[in-house]
Amino acid sequence: MSSEDTPEQGPEHIPGPADGASGSPDRTPGPADGAPGAADRTPGPVAGSTPSVPEPPRPDTPGMPGLAPQEPSGPQLTGRQRLAAGVWPPRVTRAQLIVALLLFVLGLGLAIQVRSTSDNSALRGARQEDLVRILDELDSRTKRLEDEKQRLEGQRTELETSSNQAAEARKQTLEKERQLGILAGTVAAQGPGITLTITDSRKAVEADKLLDTIQELRAAGAEAIQVNDVRVVANTYFSDADGGIEVDGHKVTAPYVFKVIGKPQDLEPALNIPGGVVQTLEKEQATAAVVRSEKIVVDALRPAKRPDYARSSSR
Repeated sequence: MSSEDTPEQGPEHIPGPADGASGSPDRTPGPADGAPGAADRTPGPVAGSTPSVPEPPRPDTPGMPGLAPQEPSGPQLTGRQRLAAGVWPPRVTRAQLIVALLLFVLGLGLAIQVRSTSDNSALRGARQEDLVRILDELDSRTKRLEDEKQRLEGQRTELETSSNQAAEARKQTLEKERQLGILAGTVAAQGPGITLTITDSRKAVEADKLLDTIQELRAAGAEAIQVNDVRVVANTYFSDADGGIEVDGHKVTAPYVFKVIGKPQDLEPALNIPGGVVQTLEKEQATAAVVRSEKIVVDALRPAKRPDYARSSSR
């Protein structure tokens, strides 16, 4: 076939929208096809940009609508547990330490004062009969001093009114010498009194306990005292020794026997008062027995010593 018989072919025609064809099935309809406009379309991601991630919804919180309350992370605490957690461990400041120290010192001072007051008032817890007995003893001591005063006043009156003053003075001098001899231990004496026997099987009684006993007896009106075979006088001393006690350098051992001349109604209660000699000895695991008697003989004597330097000042 020659070139003349072949129909002349023009440029290839691509159907467009004007031809009414549907076109390629992969074509995206544009606005002319009835598709949504650009205003209604969601813009796609721009090339080279990071896509945004939507934030999760927040939980609701009290007082804000749309927010939920958060649940506590730990277990619920009771009121007692919260109180304990607030108290311990303590949170102490410097001012609190100073106040605590001052309160401690104040409390210590008050305790010491109360203790000393209670020690000085040993009769506060005594029984009624013990208090009555102590009052009787004080009344007896007062009466004894009043009698001594009246006796001395009577002697002075006799000396002043006696026609024979020299004979009366000699009589009173002899009586005074006898009394001083009893006190000095140079003459024997007898009269009513008590016998105190202290048994010390454990050897717990010391010299100071016997000295306290002598002082208590003297305060109760004892006129002559003898411990075992030793006469007790104004300058008698007690000291501890091996296996016993020394009285004026003479060793005495238990049982300790006190022979005391005086009024038995005054001597015995003085030893049995609360906190007195008998109670103190019982605390030392010793026993004290008191026996009244109408006749006590004190026959242990002390040698009369002439003073080396002292002389009478009377003319």
